[in-house]
Amino acid sequence: MISLRRSLLLLVLLVWTLPALASPEKTAPKPDQDDYELYQLLADTIDQVQRNYVTEVNRRELMEAAIRGVLAKLDPYSTYIGPDQVQRFRADLESEFGGIGIQIAMDAGQLKIISPIYGTPAYRAGLLAGDRILEIEGKTTDGLTLDKAVQLLKGEEGATVALTVIHPGKEAKEKVALKRERIHVDTVLGDHRRPDGQWDFILDPKLHIGYVRLTAFSRDTAERLRAALTDLKAEKIRGLILDLRFNPGGLLTAAIEVSDLFVAEGRIVSTEGRNSRPRVWEAHKEGTFEGFPMVVLVNRFSASASEIVAACLQDHKRAVIVGERTWGKGSVQSLIDLEDRRSALKLTTASYRRPSGKNIHRFPDAKETDEWGVTPDPGYKIDLSDAELLASVHARRLRDILQPPPSTPVAAKAAATSKASTSAPDRQLEAAMKYLRAELAKVQ
Repeated sequence: MISLRRSLLLLVLLVWTLPALASPEKTAPKPDQDDYELYQLLADTIDQVQRNYVTEVNRRELMEAAIRGVLAKLDPYSTYIGPDQVQRFRADLESEFGGIGIQIAMDAGQLKIISPIYGTPAYRAGLLAGDRILEIEGKTTDGLTLDKAVQLLKGEEGATVALTVIHPGKEAKEKVALKRERIHVDTVLGDHRRPDGQWDFILDPKLHIGYVRLTAFSRDTAERLRAALTDLKAEKIRGLILDLRFNPGGLLTAAIEVSDLFVAEGRIVSTEGRNSRPRVWEAHKEGTFEGFPMVVLVNRFSASASEIVAACLQDHKRAVIVGERTWGKGSVQSLIDLEDRRSALKLTTASYRRPSGKNIHRFPDAKETDEWGVTPDPGYKIDLSDAELLASVHARRLRDILQPPPSTPVAAKAAATSKASTSAPDRQLEAAMKYLRAELAKVQ
């Protein structure tokens, strides 16, 4: 029988070679004798803990802790995704999951609905923003964590989940049975909703200025953005604001596709890694939306794919960048499946550069005077205080809530709340509008 120590050593060697197996362009160097001795050290350490620690320790927990320790030495973006997290991670990446279509939060220990998602089972059943969920499948939500609540609400498509809720301003409990569907979380949003609940992408009807907000870069972001831009083109759009504030990024491919919608030719982005060949992505003329001035809104939380788009449009002088200097994440993570897709590594495998060749990544020792991130164009750097930032987040959250239909008793109160939320000033958006008005005045 193979000893525990030898089994651990073989497992460590297998894990060590996985990144090389995932990138066949180059061959990883073979481990020398010193490497084997280091692997042996790790295997011996886990073996000793497993055998002699004062209390029993689960072997898988030890191995996962060792993997996380290795990745912690690298950068904040390389992580291990365990079996209990991998499904949720993939669902977030796809922006789709089986569920009923509500955004929820814990408020003073109570599970509340932030907003139903348009067109979902929850929306059709009349669930409202502010509803308290008292029970899920007959079990109380008292003491329930948010992650556990999400886990209970999500599930197999076609399966039914039973809720007990209380609507805002009412005391009577209501039981609702909802059939789960494939829920799509939209990443392409407008500034406000039309009466039917769908997004309106026209910000200024008189001047025909459009507004599109991207909250992330998922697999269908570019396709849905193209649809929104096609509608705006039919409305004879004369100017566009692309809002990437608070957008943490997403898929590199989505960022390239979004950039390609606005740039007719030239480089979009390039990447290079130690164990992957250099790559360059070029724009294509066909399908480009052009002929109107653009503003891209960014802030300190715009990162990764957001920075690729902002940098590309800035370098090609396709858009003026307004707001704050961006986060500074210029690295690409590859998802490497482990254990037959039961777990995974999210590993930094390459870095990217903007069309000009300049660096985007903010390294740990970077200074404010160093070259990193995307800096707004001269005269359009508008930094917000922490208080202003929090106020803008709160105002946006209220505006994003899908309000109840006009016929419901809570509609008037909800409309008043939504109207009050629009009064919060947005200096960055105001600067974007001022720029576009000036540009449009030149061609009148």
